Amino acid sequence: MAMLYEQTQEEIEPLDLRFTDAELEERVDHLTGFIEEQVGSDSVGALIALSGGIDSTATAYLAVEALGSDAVHGLILPKEVNENKNISDAERVAKTLGISYEMLDIDSIVSEFLDVYEVDAGDSEGRWEGRHVGNLSARVRMTLNYLVGSFENKLVLGTGNRAELATGYVTKFGDGGVDCNPLGNLYKQQVRQIAAYLGVDEALVQKTPTGGMVDYGTDEEELGVDYDTLDAVLALHIDGGVPAAATARLTDTSREVIDHIRRMHEQSTHKRTPPTTPEPIV
Repeated sequence: MAMLYEQTQEEIEPLDLRFTDAELEERVDHLTGFIEEQVGSDSVGALIALSGGIDSTATAYLAVEALGSDAVHGLILPKEVNENKNISDAERVAKTLGISYEMLDIDSIVSEFLDVYEVDAGDSEGRWEGRHVGNLSARVRMTLNYLVGSFENKLVLGTGNRAELATGYVTKFGDGGVDCNPLGNLYKQQVRQIAAYLGVDEALVQKTPTGGMVDYGTDEEELGVDYDTLDAVLALHIDGGVPAAATARLTDTSREVIDHIRRMHEQSTHKRTPPTTPEPIV
């Protein structure tokens, strides 16, 4: 898959969205306070699906900072797509933080669904099949998160960041099915900054994000744009209201990339809003 930014990638200088030292400390205090408030008196802690990526890692570190290691439980839910490195990283995070965790293989559960309903591959390369099965896998993970969370009376913390939520790079009622999203207002580079501040290993901070659901390689390949450019366009054009042409100049990228990101944002609106209902008859 050719990436939209491929021809101009060397020219792009990402917009710096990182916090100052004072802002960073304040933001971490705000996020840990948010987690503590969300857990409140109704739950005894938090449950986090650990993927081995920077978002779930940063969320786990924030949760431990807010609640203590005894109140945080990790679930590792591997699917057999480029998962070996992610599993070991997820386990390393749990052990470093001293939190309890368990690993539940979802492949057999996904297979049971596919035995009941045979998926049409859609084309010779099976791209549609991969996407549908990837979404099914995410929803199986969500179900297991809530099963374990219910038994342990723990709140399910989401790990989605602003860049992914704003573009719909999330499965509805899958990884989007959570009780709260501590990272939901943070761009990807801000997540990395907070993770580094909390002491996450540099190799994990800079690790290339991979979804692990379908065999696309990396998140950026599937999104069609690198995270630094995505962050910048979202901050300026989508969130900041800067016109598309000006955003293209300020980010040294093409209008095609700006339009691509705007389309992803517009087409994923349904993922960021509750299910619609008809207006009541008065």
